[in-house]
Amino acid sequence: MLAVPTGRACGGFTLALFVVALGVAGAAGVQAMAMRSGREAARIADGVQLATSLAERMRANPVAMALADSVNPYLQLDYDSAAGSPPEAEACFGDSNCNATALAGFDLMEVARELALRFPGGRLLACRDAAMPDASGLPSWTCDQQPGAPVVIKLGWREPGEAGALPRVQLPVAVGGT
Repeated sequence: MLAVPTGRACGGFTLALFVVALGVAGAAGVQAMAMRSGREAARIADGVQLATSLAERMRANPVAMALADSVNPYLQLDYDSAAGSPPEAEACFGDSNCNATALAGFDLMEVARELALRFPGGRLLACRDAAMPDASGLPSWTCDQQPGAPVVIKLGWREPGEAGALPRVQLPVAVGGT
């Protein structure tokens, strides 16, 4: 004889199917979040690499870094790749016959070009700043410009849905000086 399913048996099957569907949807959500987090971690690693590259260039040009802040080319850097093309500069390498200011201009041009390529909507800033990150743990774009404050590089980018670039990397370069 064939057993006829009762309402209770059908209800149990529907509940089991619902639980499985809920688990699959949850797993898909977790996987999407993990992929997003992975992309963000990779972008932060790229940002740290670019900021480190600029910091090394700054350290390799002690004559420019010893200039007063108002004429130090590195401390004039505030480039937003969404606002336009990177600054232009004459080719200048360590073994060429160019001065420290020209070398700094070339360094800034190369780093700004890399920012525009790797971080569409990115922003790069070098300044003196001793301020601590805000409550969210992120630095702000403002710099206190206090004499003797550390020189820092701030790098950020726009994520989809964001109005402006948020600073996501802050790297100290040097301490002291004016």
